[in-house]
Amino acid sequence: MKSFGEMIRELREARDLSLRELARTMGISAPFLSDVELGRRFPSSDLLKKLAKELHKSVEELQAYDTRPPLADFKRLAASDPAYGFALRKVVDKKFTAEELLKFAESKDKTKRKSKG
Repeated sequence: MKSFGEMIRELREARDLSLRELARTMGISAPFLSDVELGRRFPSSDLLKKLAKELHKSVEELQAYDTRPPLADFKRLAASDPAYGFALRKVVDKKFTAEELLKFAESKDKTKRKSKG
């Protein structure tokens, strides 16, 4: 799956816009837009709306590529149950890849469906 930044770059290039050109029409700096495309920064909701408009996409279509972890959810879980914090720390310490985590989650979904069916 493409990252948010990769998708922005692909859409920009498909519209035959230079990075500087798109940044200028949006009223932002080219370095900021470059950082977005490289995954170093993410646009605010207002900027995301402008970006969607300029790239002829809906905000929802662009958000589908935003793979940032839902940090507020993780913090809430860890605060409500220390076991979550411990589990998340283990994931980080063991350096699980995104693919490994997704595979694990999918296997759990299959197990739940089998037990219900």
